[in-house]
Amino acid sequence: KDAKYGNLTEEPQPMAYYPHSQSINFLSNFEVYFSGQPGAIISETRRAIKEVNRDIPVGEAVLMSEHVARSLVHQRLIANLSGFFGLLALLLACIGLFGIMSYSVARRTNEIGIRMALGAERSDVLRLVIREGLTPVLLGICIGLPTAIVGGRFISSLLFGLSPADPLTIGVATFLLLAVAALAGYLPARRAARVDPMTALRCE
Repeated sequence: KDAKYGNLTEEPQPMAYYPHSQSINFLSNFEVYFSGQPGAIISETRRAIKEVNRDIPVGEAVLMSEHVARSLVHQRLIANLSGFFGLLALLLACIGLFGIMSYSVARRTNEIGIRMALGAERSDVLRLVIREGLTPVLLGICIGLPTAIVGGRFISSLLFGLSPADPLTIGVATFLLLAVAALAGYLPARRAARVDPMTALRCE
């Protein structure tokens, strides 16, 4: 199949392979196809070379997986930084959402007391607060998903084996945001639903 020899961003180019006997020059490196433990193969390969000519210097032996990993240092650094800042943004969003929900419920303590005094059940209060907490999150997802898909085209050159609009990645991120929003709404709502109606009515 087509191969990339310099880095993963290059376009595959036509390539021809010749036996070394037909194009004799300095053999800077060669590859060994093997099965089993890499350590044993490396030592056996060095021994076989020494049997042919003890004066041939044998340099570093590197697994192909390690060689590929070295070529991805820059991409891995960007991926790790992006993941770190993404988690940091999620954490800040969770803290902000929880704080806003708690503040909103505290401001509505009197209203919640009136609702419960008029016969509203705790489950009704829970549904009310969670629904109002999820509404802006759902609106944000509706706006953010198309924006993320369009913006993903600008970083497509940094992705390998993954499309900017990967359904699994988008689905997991969306579910995580909804779960965090539901939890951030549930905790203040549960606390509000436990407030005694008479206490809530006296709250200002």
